[in-house]
Amino acid sequence: QVQLVESGGGLVQPGGSLRLSCVASRIFFSIYAMGWYRQAPGKQRELVARITSGGSTNYADSVKGRFTISRDNAKRTVLLQMNSLKPEDTAVYYCNAGHISGDYWGQGTQVTVSS
Repeated sequence: QVQLVESGGGLVQPGGSLRLSCVASRIFFSIYAMGWYRQAPGKQRELVARITSGGSTNYADSVKGRFTISRDNAKRTVLLQMNSLKPEDTAVYYCNAGHISGDYWGQGTQVTVSS
């Protein structure tokens, strides 16, 4: 059974930083596009950042210049470095692995930005 396990969420003050980590198991990690999505209360889930198997990245306009996605295929890990956090970044953040052979989600990790 495929597993995506997120960690690194928490409570942080505005302007602070967090680094989210997602470790994958039981998939051929290197061929998957990996993404981070988020869902705030009462809102739809939205793409935050995505990195392809070849390393190309794209970001939501709201996080460009503040968030950085990266991957380490040897460690089967995708990271999301979040800087200059704002209250509107508060949400549950989900890791996603996508490929023509399958699409998988983690359980989510809560990020709360508040003073």
